[in-house]
Amino acid sequence: MRSPVFTRPRPSRARMPAAGLISLIGALLAAAPAHATEPATIQVPTLAVQASRDTASLSLDGTLEPQRQAVLAAQAAGSVRELTVRAGDRVRAGQVIARIDARSAEAGVAQSEAGVVQADANLRNARTQLERTRELRAQGYISQAALDAAENQFRAAEAGLAQARAGRRQATLGQDFTSVAAPFDGVVLATHLDAGDLAAPGRPVLTLYAPGALRTSVQVPASQATQARAARQVEIELPDGRRVAPVRRAELPGADPVAQTVEWRLDLAPGDATDLRPGRTVRVHFTGAELAPTGARSVPTVPAAALLRRGELTAVYVVRENGFVLRQVRAGASHGGRTEVLAGLKTGERIAADAVRAGLAGARP
Repeated sequence: MRSPVFTRPRPSRARMPAAGLISLIGALLAAAPAHATEPATIQVPTLAVQASRDTASLSLDGTLEPQRQAVLAAQAAGSVRELTVRAGDRVRAGQVIARIDARSAEAGVAQSEAGVVQADANLRNARTQLERTRELRAQGYISQAALDAAENQFRAAEAGLAQARAGRRQATLGQDFTSVAAPFDGVVLATHLDAGDLAAPGRPVLTLYAPGALRTSVQVPASQATQARAARQVEIELPDGRRVAPVRRAELPGADPVAQTVEWRLDLAPGDATDLRPGRTVRVHFTGAELAPTGARSVPTVPAAALLRRGELTAVYVVRENGFVLRQVRAGASHGGRTEVLAGLKTGERIAADAVRAGLAGARP
């Protein structure tokens, strides 16, 4: 007889009615966080790209240089005994800035003095001989030719004395050249010799310039010289971003035969040259030049607010259907509140008038 088999009853699962399940799902959906909604629409005004046909601009790099500058050179030969200044020092007019060994000059002065004494003695002898010759000629003891020779010898002695005295003056002047002095108040830009170097006539010792009076030197291509000459306005963009107008401008008459450029010199006002140093690079803008009808060109221009500048990137937002597309462009000179677009944009295209707002989410034209 088999023993009875007992099985463990399984727990029964409670089943939720369909209506309760639907209510639970609805409550969960209501409690769930909502997904990100679409951003609000931002209306951005647009404009059509215009072209400027009547004027043109030209921007070139220039260099600051002193209006008054002098390269002081040695006028006597000898070793440099002392250089009393260094680059950057301020000097006064007449201040001795270099001394050259004067021993050679002193020897020349002594030699010239001896030459004067010798020439003076020769003149005395010639005068005495002439007087004796005249007496003998009056008595009939010598010929007229002897008297003529004595007179010529006397004149030669006079010329010799004059020559010796001129040599003494030259030697004395050369002795003064052993000291190099500043011709005007200024700043030492550079030194070309040091103590112990050999100085020679014409060899530069140092370069001196007058501070506070600077000018900009710019090389204008010969092909664009007419455009620069016809510019209504010339501005110099300084390293700190300021734009100033020159007080005087001059175009040199000749052109560089190799580079085919014409040099322009633009003088800065004394107040604009404060804290500026020679050698700095600046930007020169020639604007407002009228173009000839035969050479007219269409240059798109846009307001400054329509340009987006981020580091090296310059771009505009171009209208495309219901939005904007960022497009990189190459900007040119700015004048009259508008900027030239040299590449990347055509006349008539519509762009965002405010590049910052056009870059926001939800921006629409």
